[in-house]
Amino acid sequence: MSSTNVIGDAPLDCTLCPRLVSFREENTAKYPDWHNGPVPSFGDHNPKLLIVGLAPGLKGANRTGRPFTGDYAGDLLYPTLQKFGFAYGEYKAKSNDGLQLNQAMITNAVRCVPPQNKPLTTEEKACRPYLQEQIAHLTSVHAILALGLVAHNAVLSTLGLKKAAFKFGHAQQHQLSKTLRLFDSYHCSRYNTNTGRLTTEMFEKVFSDIKDFISP
Repeated sequence: MSSTNVIGDAPLDCTLCPRLVSFREENTAKYPDWHNGPVPSFGDHNPKLLIVGLAPGLKGANRTGRPFTGDYAGDLLYPTLQKFGFAYGEYKAKSNDGLQLNQAMITNAVRCVPPQNKPLTTEEKACRPYLQEQIAHLTSVHAILALGLVAHNAVLSTLGLKKAAFKFGHAQQHQLSKTLRLFDSYHCSRYNTNTGRLTTEMFEKVFSDIKDFISP
């Protein structure tokens, strides 16, 4: 069953990153009806798959309060999750559309929207304890999907692993422990899909590999 507010989520009044807090306050003044805060994780509380993105999009998750909801990235991610049995219901790009995740949870390396969608290294580090707590708690997870290099590096840093030993590459797989495997994908952003760097077929191939891994 899908829900929000899980162990490892940042508090809505988090003040760890002054620049992100300032940007949050600016957006609250401009868009008072938006979520404008750390975006909670979304999905099954006993997932086999944990999907880690970069950070909330300004007019996507920062607006709706649900990861990858309300922007183009979600238009590719959620139908793909549905196709491979990780989601059911209808995705309508809003947090109350009734969509449910199955055996999957979605979170971000950085929980607040950053200016220009570019978090600072210090902000990635400040947010890392939330991901550490989350991964430690989710003992059912056997596969982690990193959407992009920032997410890939965040997972490795969270687990105390050397980045040089696990190079990022689309469709790459990295066995991190006896029970945990990291899958890489280019981020499903409009930029990557519009330029042809990531196609629907490429994205679906990653999910096919994940499905084969966790459902032998």
